[in-house]
Amino acid sequence: MPRFPEPPTDAELAESSPERKILPAGTLLWRVYFRGGDHPTYWDTFRSFGPTTGRFDHHPPPSSVQERRILYSAEQGLTCLAEVFQDSRIIDRTARKPWIVAFRTRQDLTLLDLTGDWPTRAGASMVISSGPRPRAQRWSRAIYSAFADVDGLYYPSSMAASRPALALYERAGSAIPTAPAFHRPLSDPTLLTLLRNAARDLGYAVL
Repeated sequence: MPRFPEPPTDAELAESSPERKILPAGTLLWRVYFRGGDHPTYWDTFRSFGPTTGRFDHHPPPSSVQERRILYSAEQGLTCLAEVFQDSRIIDRTARKPWIVAFRTRQDLTLLDLTGDWPTRAGASMVISSGPRPRAQRWSRAIYSAFADVDGLYYPSSMAASRPALALYERAGSAIPTAPAFHRPLSDPTLLTLLRNAARDLGYAVL
């Protein structure tokens, strides 16, 4: 298994020649979120409770409501579906009232790029995007502390053929628009064919 040690010190990270990716204003991002269940949310809400099981939650333990907040998104809707429904591999269109949203960023975002050589140069490997989540969270906390200019992480999805995914820190909050470009519940009949096609590509089922 490739090396995936504990993160180095903030000073060591800062000297690792980080690769920053500038995501330009107007970039279309996708997200699947849940309006129901025990923890309902809304399309533009950054989650303040953490850390949870989210790969790059940067909240320090213990889990609680904190000032640090995070929002996971992707450049393609297919990536969101692959990530959100990975445990069951079933795209459930009704449980917990899932919605899919697309929105255009209203300002440039500076992201730490985990898709290139930097993870290895920093002492980890590409396993940071697929290995144990508690350790990935510790790396995220270290990155957050070491790079005050970084708005979040740009990383390859391990569930969607390494397509880009994003973990946006609360620093990116001002880039979220006031209204989405696309916003529908997964139960919308007009989405059924698209969801079936996505499920076929992923080897998932649709409920």
